[in-house]
Amino acid sequence: MTLVKFGKDQKNSLVNPFFNDVYSLLNDSFLNEKLATRTPAVNIAESDNQFEVELAVPGLSKEDFKINLDKDVLSVSAEKKTETVDENKKFTKREYSFNSFSRSFTLPESADHSKIEADYTAGILKLTIAKKDEAKFQSRELAVK
Repeated sequence: MTLVKFGKDQKNSLVNPFFNDVYSLLNDSFLNEKLATRTPAVNIAESDNQFEVELAVPGLSKEDFKINLDKDVLSVSAEKKTETVDENKKFTKREYSFNSFSRSFTLPESADHSKIEADYTAGILKLTIAKKDEAKFQSRELAVK
């Protein structure tokens, strides 16, 4: 992002200063904050023994997360408490925002509900869901009759 500061004479020399103010307001506030997605990106992988769900959630701590399992629905949510603002500071623009999110995943029948682990490292929340023993791929040799 490039920061350009306009003086009064530079701003007035442009085509229409009112248009620039409105465009700046719409471009910065509306488009970036209102239309930006508030849910974290997710990667889901499956191996022979387990499922892995990874959520990109930087800036949180492991205490911020709440993970629930209700029947076959695994829900992950987080809420970051807003910090107090220094009243002596006058912000020209403020983009730091910590919001809450919630994502739900329907687990397949092959998932073992009793073996779900969560680990939060370097901004990635990794959920490991083990498969039931009968759902694991078992190799065997077949005899020809």
